[in-house]
Amino acid sequence: MRESLVAAAFQLFVERGYEQTTVDDIVALAGVGRRSFFRYFPSKEDVVFPDHEGCLARMTAFLGGSGPTHEPVERVCDAARLVLRMYAENPAFSVQRYRLTRKVPGLRTYELSVVWRYERALAEYLRGRFAGRPDGTLRADVIAAAVVAAHNNGLRSWLRSDGRGDASAEVDHALAHVQGVFGPERATDGPERGPGADGNGGGNGAWGGGKDDDVVVVVSRRGAPLWRVVQEIETTLGRDPA
Repeated sequence: MRESLVAAAFQLFVERGYEQTTVDDIVALAGVGRRSFFRYFPSKEDVVFPDHEGCLARMTAFLGGSGPTHEPVERVCDAARLVLRMYAENPAFSVQRYRLTRKVPGLRTYELSVVWRYERALAEYLRGRFAGRPDGTLRADVIAAAVVAAHNNGLRSWLRSDGRGDASAEVDHALAHVQGVFGPERATDGPERGPGADGNGGGNGAWGGGKDDDVVVVVSRRGAPLWRVVQEIETTLGRDPA
């Protein structure tokens, strides 16, 4: 039933467009009732990302099963490869979804909220491993963000090629940069600091602390979904989510 709903939804998205397709259209094509749709998917957006909840659960379990002998940076890179495996198992669907999300801004924003949940899972694991170290939380958050960025760089390169080539090779190449920078041979008890490292004295302030930085305040209603908040921020900044 779940797979039938996804197949019906994407058939209609291709034929009519995402915005022009309703939940009623989807269930009619699938031959089920609205109640059946919402039993599997809370919203129309969720039918576009039917596999991420399960993948996030597998990632969380994988990280939860880690032991003290596992090298933490290598472990989070391996966790990211679980996401890649999900995409690579069905290249045609993954490419189709990629094309759809490039066309629909709301879906791109929704995807950002999904990516943030993966990043949070990686960061929480790393925070536990780096607890008690100087700047342990900072290190954990930076590495988690770097792993996600590297994974997405390799994944999108593969998706832009219409799923041709070796997706694993693309992602492995990108993740190797993360391990080269943050792996055990580069581990330190504290961050190396040089002129301008904190944005004061030297440097150009490009990453913050510079006198030309803008501060943007976005007001959102309490309880708004994260993807909606991200969308408001992107709209305020005038940026197009990558």
